[in-house]
Amino acid sequence: MQARIHWNIVQLKEWEALFAQLPASNLLQSYDYARAICPLKRQRARWGVIEIDGVRAGMVQMLEAGVLGNLLHGIVIDRGPLWFEGFGSADHLDAFLRTFMKSFPKRIGRKMRFIPEIQPEDSFLRVLQNHKLNQISNQGYETIAIDLNQSFESLKADLRKNWRNMLSRAEREKITITWHKDGKTYTELMRRYALDKAEKGYDGPSIALMNALAKIYLPQGRAHIGVATKDGKWIGSVLLLIHGSGATYQIGWTSSAGRKIGAQHLLLWEGIQHLKQNGTTYFDLGGVNDDSAKGVKKFKEGLGGRLIRLPGIFG
Repeated sequence: MQARIHWNIVQLKEWEALFAQLPASNLLQSYDYARAICPLKRQRARWGVIEIDGVRAGMVQMLEAGVLGNLLHGIVIDRGPLWFEGFGSADHLDAFLRTFMKSFPKRIGRKMRFIPEIQPEDSFLRVLQNHKLNQISNQGYETIAIDLNQSFESLKADLRKNWRNMLSRAEREKITITWHKDGKTYTELMRRYALDKAEKGYDGPSIALMNALAKIYLPQGRAHIGVATKDGKWIGSVLLLIHGSGATYQIGWTSSAGRKIGAQHLLLWEGIQHLKQNGTTYFDLGGVNDDSAKGVKKFKEGLGGRLIRLPGIFG
């Protein structure tokens, strides 16, 4: 099995068309994410189309930074590569890495961070070991994903009992959900999110990162903001970022009054319907963990999606 990686050979329109064909894309591998993060991190991006035995098999986005003609060189692949239908086995990963590591071999002065989009199974881990990719951190990334190709009835049936009960309560309240793609709504959401984050001290995307993402996603209509109001007052909001045929739940905010009546439950359920109606087929609920945000994980698990657990950071 032979792999080739064609770097930066397709125009943006074709790249995005290919990205939309991926059955399960993620935010960190999207072109718009690279456009947002590179100026913030002083990085540059490369976009690779992967062929396996002459057939287009997948895609990979790499971020890099270097000085002195790349004598000092850092490369980052977060949650990639991503594969088209029928690809993504351990053998395919092995073929990709054989080619990739020839182009970017380990050496003094080069640092690599690789978060492979794989399950922590022995067959995949052996491939990484064979290519001398060592585990830098065993704290694996976890998220929960929902297949939106299902019917609304199937999606609702997958909700856990307590979650469904809270949603039913929220549906009985006089809560209005509206969807926006404008900067004014974003500014108000970020004001509330920043105050809440500072007051409670929880982990979450930084304001600098959110503003960098908003600068790219808002003008293209790919930042969808759901606002829950009751009696004319904001009681909750979510920000969903669109990438290819997928979407990611980026941040949310709920007032104390909103939490009592399930505003965030209604927002996410309405969000699922909103995404389906806009052609989205894959919904990534964002990172979860059992340490600093156990309650958030339990809340997201209530939606009945599939837990995705990645094995960690390698380099």
